[in-house]
Amino acid sequence: MNSPLPDPSLAIAHRIRIEREARGWSLGDLAEKSGVSKAMISKVERCEASPTATILGRLSGAFGLQLSVLLALAERTGERLSRAHAQSVWIDPETGYERRVISPQNGAALELIQVTLPAGVRVAYPASAFVFQHQQIWVLDGTLTFEEGGATHVLNAGDCLQLGLPCDCAFHNTQDAPCVYAVALIRR
Repeated sequence: MNSPLPDPSLAIAHRIRIEREARGWSLGDLAEKSGVSKAMISKVERCEASPTATILGRLSGAFGLQLSVLLALAERTGERLSRAHAQSVWIDPETGYERRVISPQNGAALELIQVTLPAGVRVAYPASAFVFQHQQIWVLDGTLTFEEGGATHVLNAGDCLQLGLPCDCAFHNTQDAPCVYAVALIRR
């Protein structure tokens, strides 16, 4: 019998507070460094609001962490096997963007993520979200338009893109059906 999965929103809220307090930052300090309002950060930490992918990207950048590391710290279990039914899934309440952590949550250097990007959705991240990682995107189903600084890459099923130097990026599904892609991350 499987035990119920923990609520990822609670784990994320707790981790954000831990990261902020470990740095001795007030809510105002984090707001200034991330560009996210104090009110929103407070709501996220109290689990009164679920952060969007964009907000998590800004907060992780302010902490000097890649988004995947921030989420991995929140979800860490130390296991070497990641069963499909027990993988952590986070859904952006604003866009329906779904992020599934495929890798075992044990702090290993390599992390695999599966993303389902709904039709018509665009999710942007600042360059700071990419500073601490090497990343490749592999499209499993559908078409992904990936904006990397001034370059635009249209990736179809089976295509794989290795990201260049950190810059502002956006994942955009311009199609009428969901796009599913895998992200492989290695910490720099």
